[in-house]
Amino acid sequence: MRVFITGASGFIGRAVVTELLKAGHQVVGLARSEKAASVISWLGAGIQRGDLDDLDSIRVGVKNADAVIHLANKHDWANPAESNRAERAAVQTISDTLAGTDRPFLLASGLAGFNLDRPVTEHDPNPAVGPNSPRGGAENLALEYAERGVHVVVVRFAPTVHGAEDHGFVSLIAQNSRRHGAVRYPGDGANRWAAVHRFDAAQLVRLGLENAQPGTILHAVAEESVPIRTIAEVLAERLDLPTQSTPAEQLVAELGFVGYALSGDWAATSHITRDLLNWQPTGPTLLEDIAAGHYDQP
Repeated sequence: MRVFITGASGFIGRAVVTELLKAGHQVVGLARSEKAASVISWLGAGIQRGDLDDLDSIRVGVKNADAVIHLANKHDWANPAESNRAERAAVQTISDTLAGTDRPFLLASGLAGFNLDRPVTEHDPNPAVGPNSPRGGAENLALEYAERGVHVVVVRFAPTVHGAEDHGFVSLIAQNSRRHGAVRYPGDGANRWAAVHRFDAAQLVRLGLENAQPGTILHAVAEESVPIRTIAEVLAERLDLPTQSTPAEQLVAELGFVGYALSGDWAATSHITRDLLNWQPTGPTLLEDIAAGHYDQP
């Protein structure tokens, strides 16, 4: 297939591009800058110039593709409303362009924010509904198009997709820990995160694109529940810093969305996903990646 990808030059996107090319697909990546274009070209993929706000460029990329993977997100922690607006607009544009074509559209969603008293499963509906919700309610918006001739597949990514060159939540926590002089965790640190290595996540994206039925929800989760205190302790040992229990409210007040994420209890299963696609994660665990030094440097 000729696959159009937003976020192709990103941490997860680079792994997905490589996975797809190895499987024999053609790939065209949306490039918002010369640097992004250079990365995408170096990987061996084609380039479509534009960004999440360039909806005309996105339409062109979608029209010229056999399938679409949407991974990009502004992740503007200082202005989440803008990130949510841009995400919904991009998903709306992709979905409207694909309506009636039955072409695959794989959408990146997240597992942060479910706030259940148990691990999230693929059967649990996403509570983010409407344009003012996290990610602009894009998951539920896209799923509406499964009955409008779009082969929609949702991949919910674990709160931490880890590995070398990760600049996500764990990296941000490490940066804050260096500034503060301690690795902080909320309360007793018993809250949990699901986790997945980037290469395992990339393989799941390919399998979902190739094999999942319309309306399928997949979970990119290799580890169901890693306690935050354990993450903090391994990170502290690596950074040669003490750990420090801190009220969750203080972390949120000081760190904003990162503090909210650090305080979240976001465990999730992937049994249905594994059985459906015969997906077997084999990459390093989150704690192994921390211990390997991937989060040592700013």
